[in-house]
Amino acid sequence: QVQLVESGGGSVQAGGSLRLSCAASGPIYIYNRMAWFRQAPGKDREGVASIDSGGIILYADSVKGRFAVSKDNDKNTLSLQMSSLKPEDSAMYYCAADRAWGTRLSLSEYSIWGQGTPVTVSA
Repeated sequence: QVQLVESGGGSVQAGGSLRLSCAASGPIYIYNRMAWFRQAPGKDREGVASIDSGGIILYADSVKGRFAVSKDNDKNTLSLQMSSLKPEDSAMYYCAADRAWGTRLSLSEYSIWGQGTPVTVSA
């Protein structure tokens, strides 16, 4: 089973940008859906963006127009470009993957998870 390792988190001021990366220990083309989730302290983990093997992308309403997810099968990497960051975007961000088809933003739809990378956005 592939292992996922997130990186790129950090602290940024509101309005700034960050790019998160998720490196897989093996080929990711076999995972038909991959996604980014986030969990703020005291809150449930929520889906942020999902991408499937066909390139179909689904975003949470809260990040539409600000975040962009992409996948590079050659580099076995999933990325999340975050722009116009807001304090409410502060959270631990997780990468997830599953072999099932179709974009999903529900936790139960993913079987493989990374350990997370923290993002803090100050006002």
